Amino acid sequence: MNLSLTPQLEQFIRERAESGDYNNASEVVREAIRVFKRTEEESALKLKQLRAAVQVGDEAIAGGDSISFRSDKELAEFFDRL
Repeated sequence: MNLSLTPQLEQFIRERAESGDYNNASEVVREAIRVFKRTEEESALKLKQLRAAVQVGDEAIAGGDSISFRSDKELAEFFDRL
């Protein structure tokens, strides 16, 4: 695999490798990819959970289990009572 990086990214990778925290540039890139992968997986899980919550809400509304508010004041009063 061949990658093209901006000069700024190359400099960042070089600096991280030279900091002593990593043995070489490849380790820096591998760690960056691991972090990116973990972030993507966490985002996908959060999206899945959000979609499930929306589905529960949609089913509740379809079943008549909902409250309608005619004004912002009614909504605020509802939350004040919680």
